[in-house]
Amino acid sequence: MTRGTAAPRSLKDEAPRKEDRDPTAAGGESARAESGGNPGAFQELGLHEDFLRAVADMGFTEPTPIQEQAVPAGIQGRDLLGCAMTGSGKTAAFLLPILQQLAENPGKGTQALILTPTRELAAQIDEERKALTRHTRITGAAIFGGVSMKPQIQAFRRGVDILVATPGRLLDHFQYDYARLDGLRFLVLDEADRMLDMGFLPDIRRVLRHLPDGPRQTLFFSATMPQPIVQLSRELLTDPLRVDVERKQAPATGIDQALFPVPARQKPALLMELLTRNEVGNAIVFCRTKHRAKRLYQKLEKAGFPSAQIHGNRSQNQRTKALKGFRDGRFRVLAATDIVARGIDVDALDHVINFDVPNVPEDYIHRVGRTARAGETGEAFTFVAPEEESDIRSIEKAVGRSLPRRRVDGFDYKGEPEERFEIPVGERIAKMKARRKEERGRSSKKGKGRGRR
Repeated sequence: MTRGTAAPRSLKDEAPRKEDRDPTAAGGESARAESGGNPGAFQELGLHEDFLRAVADMGFTEPTPIQEQAVPAGIQGRDLLGCAMTGSGKTAAFLLPILQQLAENPGKGTQALILTPTRELAAQIDEERKALTRHTRITGAAIFGGVSMKPQIQAFRRGVDILVATPGRLLDHFQYDYARLDGLRFLVLDEADRMLDMGFLPDIRRVLRHLPDGPRQTLFFSATMPQPIVQLSRELLTDPLRVDVERKQAPATGIDQALFPVPARQKPALLMELLTRNEVGNAIVFCRTKHRAKRLYQKLEKAGFPSAQIHGNRSQNQRTKALKGFRDGRFRVLAATDIVARGIDVDALDHVINFDVPNVPEDYIHRVGRTARAGETGEAFTFVAPEEESDIRSIEKAVGRSLPRRRVDGFDYKGEPEERFEIPVGERIAKMKARRKEERGRSSKKGKGRGRR
């Protein structure tokens, strides 16, 4: 969906064309939407007035290419195979057809299940579901780990219309009789390749065994199509319409990308320098590991920059608060791992900073894609240590061009930090073992002391 604040796009030269059936993509007619779609607004998609009002409330004026292709076919009940990256508008592309059919033909119990890889993405999809159904009585809930199961159990018992779930927590519920989806009519797999990367494919197959055998409409979305995902799509989809959007992976055109060569030891100092000079506004800063994200957050807080952290060691409640605070402007910097590289929207994000160069070019594209969304502009800076140059060459090959290199005038590249940024894993483990040994020693002394009394 295109926000109303941006100038309306002219898509007259970007009409989709139908192609021959793609034998590698579960069969079905193929609709290409790489460059856009036909002119027109949401009224032309055949949506109910309640959803048109909701879309207008959200500030969107024109559908994105994938929405133009997927929504009408989805409303007609076609299975869909969408090859689309985050930021293409795919969430509304699968939600709107389901919502339209629920409005026209309500059912009893849960009608739709949306499977997604991460808690954050599940929560975000559920928020968009709430926004699109604000003028209706369609209900829904998000099912993911890290939070209490009680509200989720209540959602199962009430039979809300739409469940958005991560595979692991859904399987937890399926152990109990209340978690039955006998009336399921719609199934969505979102970011299927990401679920494969995270090792969720066996969980997905276990989830599928819990679903009823009756006919249902399946909407399948994946940024890439590795062979296991191709096979899964073939098993799940019947004569699908295939919609390809942004088939060639590349960051959005509104992103100003630059490399900052810097010794690894000076990366924290360089970030502080850019923040102090206000050359970086609000920013998501991606780190390679949970430990590095935590250490960076601690340094930023100590230096007086309002910051938050999101990584695998944070509880769901902590992640939610951090992301909300960042979106609300209470935090200037969000130190994160790739847990937020996909599927997380932050309006008007100024900068993405790769504190560590990602090992995989696709991860770079997903990271920098957090900025310059919905027609906006943004900057993506990557700090490159000498030992990371080979990864940069792979990234430049993937994006099809050399990235400009910048140097910060007046910054001391040869400086030595007061303390090490990262403590080696072996040293951290040794310290933990020593601390536990000391604690056991103190406990033993206390026990002997009590025995002598």
